[in-house]
Amino acid sequence: MAGELRYSCKVVIVTGGTRGIGEAILREFVRQGAKVAFCAPETERERGEALQRELEESGCPGEAHFVVCDVLSEKDIENLVSVTIDQYGCLDCLVNNAAIHPPYQEIDDVTAEDFRCLLDINVVGYFLAAKYALPHLRKTKGNVINIASLVATAAQKNAVAYVTSKGAVLAMTKALALDESKYSVRVNSISPGNIWTPMWQKIASEADDPQAKIQEGIDAQPLGRLGTPAEIASAALFLASDATFCTGTDLLVTGGAELGYGKKNSQDMAKDVKD
Repeated sequence: MAGELRYSCKVVIVTGGTRGIGEAILREFVRQGAKVAFCAPETERERGEALQRELEESGCPGEAHFVVCDVLSEKDIENLVSVTIDQYGCLDCLVNNAAIHPPYQEIDDVTAEDFRCLLDINVVGYFLAAKYALPHLRKTKGNVINIASLVATAAQKNAVAYVTSKGAVLAMTKALALDESKYSVRVNSISPGNIWTPMWQKIASEADDPQAKIQEGIDAQPLGRLGTPAEIASAALFLASDATFCTGTDLLVTGGAELGYGKKNSQDMAKDVKD
């Protein structure tokens, strides 16, 4: 059976691993034989421990180990890496996934504090996890996978802070790929489009017409549907296990949302804001 597994006995860290895309990546890597340390803040402890038990009892060939970690805390991130090394002895892959999407706001309503806090979570958290993981990844010639977003290249209305943070993730990915190539460490990113996650559900639930908001998300893709977290997990597994000559690349998993032309008339957009 081990010969059929795509990431057997490899050691992986997944941040933000208790929900949505992070949870799907955790499940896929464990299913493929990896030993995965996954983390989330203290508020997610109960869910994290339940996921660990579920995967232990499922008979999956890999392992899961939950660690409490707030990516706003450098000490927590350093501890996450230390616990992983203590538990498994090495590290082969870091998946930087923990991030947030704030409510849609015009720049006039975004405070400097809001902006800095978002960057701390979505960018500095990725940077610190890479900083502490890389000494171990160099030993195994491992890899880093950063979860970015389609909006990093296509932008998004009334989301300047979020778009900026994801653009920074793409730039960081390329910079690290270049720097770490001398150690044969690969660094890549994934840019999801509209993926049906708890974050997307929250955005829809807060809209005046949730069903219309969901349909708007569906209509953005030529494929005519929202993506699934499992599809992002498959992309992450590909980058970790099969894409051995890829570094500094961004893998778009979007259903084609970036293709073609769309309504972008500035006057219409201004009208939407007023309405």
